[in-house]
Amino acid sequence: MDFTLSEEQLMIQQAAKDFAQNELLPGVIERDETQKFPSELCRKMGELGFLGMMVNEQYGGSGLDTLSYVLAMEELSKVDASASVMVSVNNSLVCWGLENFGTEAQKQKYLTRLASGEIIGAFCLSEPEAGSDATSQKTTAIDKGDHYLLNGTKNWITNGGSAEVYLVIAQTHVEKGHKGINALIVEKDMKGFEIGPKENKLGIRGSDTHSLLFNDVKVPKENRIGEDGFGFKFAMKTLAGGRIGIAAQALGIAAGAYELALKYSKERKAFGTEISNHQAIAFKLADMHTKIQAARNLVYQAAFDKDTGKDYTLSGAMAKLYASEVAMETAIEAVQIHGGNGFVKEYHVERFMRDAKITQIYEGTSEIQKIVISRSILKD
Repeated sequence: MDFTLSEEQLMIQQAAKDFAQNELLPGVIERDETQKFPSELCRKMGELGFLGMMVNEQYGGSGLDTLSYVLAMEELSKVDASASVMVSVNNSLVCWGLENFGTEAQKQKYLTRLASGEIIGAFCLSEPEAGSDATSQKTTAIDKGDHYLLNGTKNWITNGGSAEVYLVIAQTHVEKGHKGINALIVEKDMKGFEIGPKENKLGIRGSDTHSLLFNDVKVPKENRIGEDGFGFKFAMKTLAGGRIGIAAQALGIAAGAYELALKYSKERKAFGTEISNHQAIAFKLADMHTKIQAARNLVYQAAFDKDTGKDYTLSGAMAKLYASEVAMETAIEAVQIHGGNGFVKEYHVERFMRDAKITQIYEGTSEIQKIVISRSILKD
């Protein structure tokens, strides 16, 4: 497969790299320590088109392909995974879901503002008792004729406190199981909608992660996405593409950690020479480079499958599973190569190690990816 990048894709990649180095890098350690959401940087990313990359231009997006999006995600994640996950959620989950399954009225009202970066969105599926088991929704949306009455709690919601638009998955017909689930568009200022405290996380600490509480929130019927009972399918179809974004994030974390380790190994001396000249370090770097390239090929393949209209369920799951494993392994080795300095915040690699872990958990744990992969290869 030829993944030679076009001139336009190279320009997008460079633009994302420049923004990451010039805008994200200067305050990334402080944002991590203080758990500060980069709202001003978010606005700038919207102005540059990073928040609606795959959305059609008629709805305020950039109209780009998935590979271009992956390239941008990798470059942003090489510096700040907290910022890149916000980009991933807005692109892969919120904008993509609305553009592909929303009504024209919903697109005009919400998608245009989301794609331009005027506002950002959140995707609300996980609950205290429904993480990997997305069929067990306890949040309810009771049909009241012209509106739904929404009650329940959502956990670990990225952009939870900063979003203006929330795509909420809730159970309407309990007796129908997952076929009775709906997806609703909830606005931040709707009465009865409350944002819980910000989560104090291990990694991606600059991202805005909250629990959300719904207490008799009246959601108009026109805010339902798709037909009655389409919510579970909507969530699964949306998450299939979301995995590609998180795979790209994991790839970026791995590449960022590797690049720092490679640079450090050429500067740090031990036993009279640069540590890169010691086989123990050189072999670590060789393994890191090889695995990152393998992960990159998987991520690019998943993006290619999506862009060419192929079923990307399998390729997306494989990319997410492997890239997240490589991110974790590479970040740990980067800390090891840095030695004692790897344990110090100013060298960045300890943050990469903390950030890498979540890529094995959100938008489908590694175990869920293995279920998806095994079902796919065993179904024939």
